[in-house]
Amino acid sequence: MGPMRPRGRRAIGPRVAITAAIGAIALAGCGGSAATSATASPPGPVAVGAPASVPEGVFTVATPSVPGTPARYDQVQVRRFGSPDATHVLVLVPGTNGGAGDFDLVAPYQATHVPDLQVWAEMRREGALQNDSVIRSTLAGRTTARQAFDYYLGWIADPSITHHYQPLKSADYQFVQQWGLAVAMVDLHAVIAKARDGGKRTVTLGGHSLGGTEAAVYAAWDFNGQPGYKTINGIMCIDGCAGASGFYGPPPTMATVRRDLSAMSTTGPWLDLLGVGLPWVAGAFSQVGAVTAWKDPTGPATRFESFKLLPAEFKPPEPVTNSAQFGYAFDFKTSPPRLALIQVHSGHVASTGDPAGWVDSGITPVRNVVDVFAQAPLAATEWYYPMRLSIDAGASAALQQTDVATYLGLRLQHTSQVDVPLYAFQTSLGGSNDAVARSARAYQQESKIPSVTVISRVDDYSHLDPLLASTGQNAFLQTAVPWLKKIDS
Repeated sequence: MGPMRPRGRRAIGPRVAITAAIGAIALAGCGGSAATSATASPPGPVAVGAPASVPEGVFTVATPSVPGTPARYDQVQVRRFGSPDATHVLVLVPGTNGGAGDFDLVAPYQATHVPDLQVWAEMRREGALQNDSVIRSTLAGRTTARQAFDYYLGWIADPSITHHYQPLKSADYQFVQQWGLAVAMVDLHAVIAKARDGGKRTVTLGGHSLGGTEAAVYAAWDFNGQPGYKTINGIMCIDGCAGASGFYGPPPTMATVRRDLSAMSTTGPWLDLLGVGLPWVAGAFSQVGAVTAWKDPTGPATRFESFKLLPAEFKPPEPVTNSAQFGYAFDFKTSPPRLALIQVHSGHVASTGDPAGWVDSGITPVRNVVDVFAQAPLAATEWYYPMRLSIDAGASAALQQTDVATYLGLRLQHTSQVDVPLYAFQTSLGGSNDAVARSARAYQQESKIPSVTVISRVDDYSHLDPLLASTGQNAFLQTAVPWLKKIDS
């Protein structure tokens, strides 16, 4: 199989340096070209970066009702790669602000390199809140990148743009305050039940970043008397896990949890990366910027220079192309250190050219990252990520039923009984202080997990590299595939 173009996205900590985070995503593609290029448009909902040779499909899974939540949101979407007749299923969960598109490189690769495997990438229920209609029309060539930029972002600074995106009003979505781990777990349980198909298929559960935490938590969760680990045959933690206290910072107390829950009543139920009351802008920036670079990779990246939300630290010292602007933002050498959650090992701006292009010299080609963030539908980003998920993640890190966990409605009642193997991969972010590895080993000590496989690449992998690196150089794929073959044999 030839090289595949990946996708992936996000994050490990509940809050990250804010204006900079948006700037990094913004500069990905606030470029100047408004013309539609001759780039081939992806047909329908097919993943932008996935190879056409791998079967895929998108379907909806009904989930249990949540009190106060309109019934139309009681569902999640899943993108499947591989044959629907395969008897083994790997379910993958995205991280903070991440979506199903996170896995559009690794999922088809795994589905074609592990016998009898299909891979399901989950888009959590909050994915239904975002409106990516103009992103999709731009990918299909019906609107231009400039029109997409003005529709989603340009109107913020230009009042003459009257036809534009209408952000959701927090006051109308206060029910999202309940969308924490308890909701995520029952939704995931519904996905896994469908994947098991009454016991006809075996299921392995994995995730990236916060999704890795969700996978670890699921195994220990109590579903009305049924332990989560009874429904899966293995846990895969990709630069995120659970098992050791402090994985998400200082363990929360009753006082800090009550403070954070109360704050949502005034600040809104969503994580606001920019800190200016626009929680959706991070997702819009990432997709609009990537679509610009996808449509016109060699065009001059000039438009971002006049956009007020872009910090100066993200502007290269010389004129660059849209792709180079994107790479400059995400490569670990030029992206601000505090933004480790979006970084890759990609390359550098070319020393010649006007504008200067991008030179791929690392494991992750910049086009992979562009493909990732351009995806729609089932994007690699969530525009309206529930803050409650991050609050609950902090309380679940140690996998213990503490008073705080009980107060939050967490059901971590089967940690000591979990008896399935665990695979963990850590990068420079998740491996800070050996956090992922420590959590995986602590989990084993507190449970009956028979084996833990830890792959540590803290020196040469950034947070998104396991999802975005070229398949031939991807240490995650090179080690995860043999592990999957072993537990599925």
